Amino acid sequence: MRVDVIGGGAFGTGLAIAFAQGGIDVTLWARDIGGFANGESPRLPGHKLPDAIRITDQLEDCTAETAIFALPTQTLNAFLNNNSVAAQTAISCAKGIDRSSGLGPSALLAAHISQVAQLTGPSFAADIAQGLPTALTLACADDALGAHLQTALSTPALRLYRTTDVIGAELGGALKNVIAIAAGAVIGAGLGESARAALIARGFAEMTRYATAKGAQPETLTGLSGLGDLILTCGSEQSRNFRFGYALARGESLPAGTTVEGLHTARQLSESAADTPIADTVAALADGRLDISGALDHLLNRPLKPE
Repeated sequence: MRVDVIGGGAFGTGLAIAFAQGGIDVTLWARDIGGFANGESPRLPGHKLPDAIRITDQLEDCTAETAIFALPTQTLNAFLNNNSVAAQTAISCAKGIDRSSGLGPSALLAAHISQVAQLTGPSFAADIAQGLPTALTLACADDALGAHLQTALSTPALRLYRTTDVIGAELGGALKNVIAIAAGAVIGAGLGESARAALIARGFAEMTRYATAKGAQPETLTGLSGLGDLILTCGSEQSRNFRFGYALARGESLPAGTTVEGLHTARQLSESAADTPIADTVAALADGRLDISGALDHLLNRPLKPE
């Protein structure tokens, strides 16, 4: 199996390392390969790239039939419009909703590449690069293609489960980031673990309600790409979205250039007519329309209703 990994950030690099260690032939494309001079990605320090990985900043070097796109959702559309790749199959790792079009990453890729899949689930790049056991969801509408990719890309430490529910897998990965911001804000504001647990539970209900209205299968949301990823990102400071919410509640900010996909997704949802009170509150908090006290009041003073 040969794959091109498009994107030399932490997650793309982590996947490239895992695939190479699993015997897969990998080319890793990055915008700037100067930072890889010491054999590590500047976004994933402490994890040496195997010598077998070819690193390039030239898309012409990416000739595999399968390309894995590890680019942020908000930059993916522009990248696809301005570049061409040789791949016949594209696998997206992005988690979010494109603000300019309202589309998910799979739909963006499908406009340029004939066969598309989504790789998502509970995973931190450092864990993947370190070879720690990780399970992800591979979503592909063509189940035969999904089965082929599942077999080809699974490694001893990276186990892939497949589904044909691309919408559910994609939305699970996008929506959990919103709830992770809220969970970080709860802890940053000192509201306690009980409040975080309640937020996660109500956040999962909000995720499920929104995703199923968009055509997702409920069981997908209870799997790795929904509940699994939600548990991970709401409970760990390794999550950029959690750290953003934590910093937001404390009047602080993350380093410039930090990708916070959940903020874009929260804004997208808050501008829709969907019933997404947590996403609405996250967007208002981030945009300065509510402070942390107002955000708390906004959620706690909603009308009482059955669970």
